[in-house]
Amino acid sequence: MPNGDEAYTRNGNIEVDATGQLTIQGYPVVGDAGALVVPTQSSITLGTDGTVSSLGDGDSPDSISPVGKIKVVKPDPTQLERGDDGLFHLTASAQAQNGNTLPTDPTIKIMPGVLEGSNVNTAETLVDMIGSSRRFEMQMKMISDVDKNAESANQLLSIS
Repeated sequence: MPNGDEAYTRNGNIEVDATGQLTIQGYPVVGDAGALVVPTQSSITLGTDGTVSSLGDGDSPDSISPVGKIKVVKPDPTQLERGDDGLFHLTASAQAQNGNTLPTDPTIKIMPGVLEGSNVNTAETLVDMIGSSRRFEMQMKMISDVDKNAESANQLLSIS
């Protein structure tokens, strides 16, 4: 973050800016030794352990050089709160316990080139939504019928 604090994300859309710095949502990606910077105009690969390697234009394929390692953490969900910027920030109690950053967890694996799947069953959700819509329409019709019955009862009572 601009103030020096760390924020966390599951967003894997890593971009390289004009200076070669790796960013997510415009914020620098933190590695073992600070922000990760790659040579401009280079191809980047990401290992499952978070190692970022680069291969410059015109370099031989066996000259891939490691640039750094992305910091991966495994927080307790109670330690994080979602910020207005879409990133996760440490809660005040977690900062009191751990400081301003979480420790690196070497057991976490990164899956490069993989999109995270949705935890929603589309067909089931659509069927539930249609069922809810029909129940709503039925209840609205019932309310309308009750109003008509009340009007009819009022007309009968006003005649007598």
